[in-house]
Amino acid sequence: MELKALISECTAYDFKLMVEEKKPKSWLKSVSAFAHGLGGSLFFGIDNDGIIRGLDDAQHVCETISSRIRDYMDPLPEVEMIPLDIDGLHILQLKVNAGHYTPYYYVGDGQLIAFIRVGDESLPATAEQMVRLVLKGSNRTFDSLHTDYKLEDYSFTILANTFKDRTKQEWDKKYLLSFGLVTGAGSLTNTGALFADDCPLWQSRLYCTRWDGKEKCDAINDAEFTGNVLMLLREAMNFVKSNTKRGWKKLPDGRKNKPEYAERAALEAMVNHFIHRDYTVMGSEVHLDIYDDRLTVTSPGGMYNGMLIQDLDIKDVSSERRNPILANVMAQLDYMEKRGSGLTRICNETKALEGYKDELKPIFKSTPNQFQTVIFAATDTSNVGDNDGDMSETKLTERQQKIINIIKESPTITGHQMSEMLSVSQRTIERDLSAMQKIGILKHEGKDNDGVWVISDGIRTCF
Repeated sequence: MELKALISECTAYDFKLMVEEKKPKSWLKSVSAFAHGLGGSLFFGIDNDGIIRGLDDAQHVCETISSRIRDYMDPLPEVEMIPLDIDGLHILQLKVNAGHYTPYYYVGDGQLIAFIRVGDESLPATAEQMVRLVLKGSNRTFDSLHTDYKLEDYSFTILANTFKDRTKQEWDKKYLLSFGLVTGAGSLTNTGALFADDCPLWQSRLYCTRWDGKEKCDAINDAEFTGNVLMLLREAMNFVKSNTKRGWKKLPDGRKNKPEYAERAALEAMVNHFIHRDYTVMGSEVHLDIYDDRLTVTSPGGMYNGMLIQDLDIKDVSSERRNPILANVMAQLDYMEKRGSGLTRICNETKALEGYKDELKPIFKSTPNQFQTVIFAATDTSNVGDNDGDMSETKLTERQQKIINIIKESPTITGHQMSEMLSVSQRTIERDLSAMQKIGILKHEGKDNDGVWVISDGIRTCF
């Protein structure tokens, strides 16, 4: 065994000079932590500096470890004891396998504690971590849990319209049951709550910020959204479109748009973060931050298998899903493929963007508590300006363009009527109308209830 290769692997290995028989918690906490993660090993007979000291009686140490695990661990983790001879010195490797019946408690001194590995430490699990361990041990996921929300109290207009728009098929209410959004007893699952028009899960939130520069300093624009996961996805993409550049290249018969970011890469990133985020973290949300040179998406919850994405080749990353039911619904809506890694697709879509260079390759980072995707802006976004000939050009979001089209057909339409047609809240419509009035695209004449919308002349819109 090449022991030197293991010494720096603090997350997966722990070293003990001897087995503390009267203080078993000092090392059993690492047994608990390893069982809750990807597994790990304790090496007895090695000091904290990684220097091999050896054991006087490896057999006695082996027997002591067995008895202490039996007396102080519940349930019993799956372990293997391996005696080793290193240059004539005897050490003992206690190999702990990743457990399937979590949580694994240390039971002793009137305590019942589960531990989690953080770096080179084994720390007591927090309340949120305990929820995840209980779900893992019961072979359940957050998105599959039943709620007290009743189906008759909620509508799914946004989901139905999105399904029809993206699949070109008619929505059928029976899909609510077959997709896992409701139970046979008529209650919503957590997945159902996430897709309900008035989503009751307040942790389903999105914070968007366009920063002035390459660091977090002054915000040029920001927005907060709470509710239905499809609405959050739509608002995220609208924010990207409204707060990024769109250059162009002149062609003999017109021009070719040269966006700052590949739209599909940004969409894939947002879909991944909404699907794979940890919804058991109640005080957090998905963050979309746009800087002068990059776009970042950050969500609560690291890699589901506990590994660090920056230590892996993304081509070899398997698609392990923290929320498999939510992921399946998004696949049915054609927002993601049923096979393959979304990270690879983000890279491929970015690479296809004109002006791509190797240094613009997306970066993925993770910790035990969060995951982040970084997509860099294309270097060539020249010819970006406010004027093109004598026509002023203003970038609109897809929804704002739809509002303009609706107003062209019915200038007296109300904000409430538009919200019903577009399956969004009236507050969202009012925000879009206000934004378009501020930049001079739109104005309202007459009283609020019986006035008329007027689209300004000489304005050409694009999105």
